[in-house]
Amino acid sequence: MQETRLVFLGFGNVGKALAKLFLQKETELREKYELTFKVTGILTGSHGRAIDPEGIDLKRALELNDYTALGRIPTSDAHDFIAQAGGDVLFENSPVNYENGQPAIDHLEAALEHGMHAITANKGPVVHAYPELRALAQRVGKRFLFESTVMDGAPIFSLFRGALPGANLLSMHGVLNSTTNMILTRMEAGDSFEAAVRYCQQIGIAETDPSGDIDGWDAAIKVAALATVLMDAPLKPAEVERNGVRGISLDDVQQARAQGKRWKLVCALERQDAGVTARVAPELVGADSPLYGAAGTTSIAQFQTDVLGLLSVVEADPGPHTTAYGLFADYLAAMGKSS
Repeated sequence: MQETRLVFLGFGNVGKALAKLFLQKETELREKYELTFKVTGILTGSHGRAIDPEGIDLKRALELNDYTALGRIPTSDAHDFIAQAGGDVLFENSPVNYENGQPAIDHLEAALEHGMHAITANKGPVVHAYPELRALAQRVGKRFLFESTVMDGAPIFSLFRGALPGANLLSMHGVLNSTTNMILTRMEAGDSFEAAVRYCQQIGIAETDPSGDIDGWDAAIKVAALATVLMDAPLKPAEVERNGVRGISLDDVQQARAQGKRWKLVCALERQDAGVTARVAPELVGADSPLYGAAGTTSIAQFQTDVLGLLSVVEADPGPHTTAYGLFADYLAAMGKSS
């Protein structure tokens, strides 16, 4: 039986969903995978922090709004916290920084340098430091994993890493941003753009400042991550041709519906002789397109490789629980229990 010490850097909706999943799977982990776990550290930006080498009471942590009562109060400095927590696995879930990926990159580097597997749902480190983090992980004999960065828990990176050996990605076409897809779906039902944005904020899929979604930055960084990892073509979000949905009016959406079409914020990657082209832009799609049926928060990615026909991955109604599953799947991979 192998005991693993888990450290949570960030304990918001995704972190809590991951904690619940570990509790739900505790018996299965022990009986099927011969794994046990304890959480030795939790660090948050505004809800406290705690370290306990003997294990934090995870059920109690889920009931609290301040975690300082759960153990010794460590420094608020993330690097010192990582060093003190004594973990085997770091789950890094800080907010994404589109411009440079910090401070998440530093968090993941610190984890690897302290002998921890580094697992994140943060897209920034993938597009801004993938080669460096991968090389560091290999050097110290640990894993840097990030399944949840694109399409939450749907297996995109592990699909190519494990199930498609020798397959070269030629192009990708899909809908990768759930918030804009829900905005457009609500507008089809008659909401104004502003009302649709407010709805997304109310249900927790849009931030107070929704510009990262509606101006296409979230979609662009996902496209950049796919190009960087799956095409070995490093891209930064600013290098992706980008147009968001801010300019789409209710009249535009209703006219499209009258024509039997829908507006979608479409993400596209294509390998050409001159290199990889990347684009995020609103497009009209008809009923003959698989993207047409992706309503609400559903995401879809279509992959064209050099060895198979069109391969589609669809994720319906994602949320913190599906992002948490991607992190959990990476944990099993790090422990050598999957690809």
